[in-house]
Amino acid sequence: MKKSIAVLGLGKYGRSLAENLYRMGADVLAVDANEKLIEEFSDKCTSAVCADLTDEDAVLALGLKNMDMVVVSMGGNLAASIMSVTVAKEQGVPVVIAKATTTRMEKILKKIGADKIIDPEGEGGARSARIMLSSIFKDFYELDENMYMMEMAPKAEWIGKDLVELDLRNIMNLNIVAVRKKGKPFRFVDPKKPFDKDDILLIVSEKDNKKWRL
Repeated sequence: MKKSIAVLGLGKYGRSLAENLYRMGADVLAVDANEKLIEEFSDKCTSAVCADLTDEDAVLALGLKNMDMVVVSMGGNLAASIMSVTVAKEQGVPVVIAKATTTRMEKILKKIGADKIIDPEGEGGARSARIMLSSIFKDFYELDENMYMMEMAPKAEWIGKDLVELDLRNIMNLNIVAVRKKGKPFRFVDPKKPFDKDDILLIVSEKDNKKWRL
C-alpha cells in the first residue's frame, strides 16, 4: 500500500524530499505559502497546495488526519513549524517529523509532540525519502550515481532462512555484504547461517534495480 505523506514547506530540503518521495511511489501532498513555487512544483507531487502554515484554519483545511506521515520542513519559521506539528498531532497523524535549525527549536518541537527531528545538514532528501518509506531501513548511503548501500532489518520472509536458501543475488539483484547485532560491529555473512529478527544487514544494490521493492 502506498504511503501518504505531507511535506509542509518547500525550501531546498523540502523540495528534494517531496520529489524523491513521489518518485519512489508515495502519495505526496506538498504545501508552501509561495504560490509561484507551488505552481512550479505541481507536476512533482500528487497534490500541491498554497497555504499560510502559520494560520491554524489553513493548516486544518489540509486534511492532515488522512496522512500516514507529516514532514514539517520550515526550519527557519518557528511559528509555522509549531502550528503544523501541533495540528498534525491533534489530528492523529501517526508520525510527525520536523526540521529544526537550532537546539532550542529542536527542544520546542519535541515538547509539542514531534516524533523525530531531522538534520538537513546531515542527510539529503533522497536518503531521507528511502528511510521514511520503509519501516525496515536503518540508514541509507549513496555510493555513486548508480549504486547505493543500506542498513536494514531482515524482511519478515527472510527470517529463519540463510543466503543460500534465499538466493537474493539472483532473485532480487541484492548483495548482502555484512551482518551485525545491535551494538556490535559488522561481520561478513555466513551464507549458511539463518537470519534472525534482531540482525541488521548491510546491503548493496543498483539504483535502477527493478527486482527490489521497498
